[in-house]
Amino acid sequence: MDATRLIMASRRALAHGAGVTELMTEVWQAQALAQAIGSRLAVSGPPELRGEALGLTELAGRGCGVLTTPDLDPGTLRAAQLTELDDARVTLLSLGALLAEAGIALVGMASAAADETTYWQCMEAIDAADESRDRVLEMLRRLAAREEVRDG
Repeated sequence: MDATRLIMASRRALAHGAGVTELMTEVWQAQALAQAIGSRLAVSGPPELRGEALGLTELAGRGCGVLTTPDLDPGTLRAAQLTELDDARVTLLSLGALLAEAGIALVGMASAAADETTYWQCMEAIDAADESRDRVLEMLRRLAAREEVRDG
């Protein structure tokens, strides 16, 4: 499935998440998808994005690692459904929005956390989502610079 469609599905699921467990699962899904997109761009994306894409893969992996891994049916893991990444710019714009929304959801969960474990898990995941988004923004800047040079 196309990366943009998967990101949109994640954004919808995150927006409709009701409880803490469901929201944590959706944030984990968002980070896993960011990791898969970063990996794809690191291997076959534009050359000027490969270093940042590798960094995104590592940061998003950390974002997954700080959260409790959800018990998902393999068919519901969105990152595993990634087959196409047609337009890096459009994908990165959408991914940046998803990571921002995941960060906002995490802030809400941290604010309402009933226990310290959940609070600190959210805080670490906020950092990972923010750093992942920074990588996405840097890749967008690099794409814009490449287009400026190309257009002359």
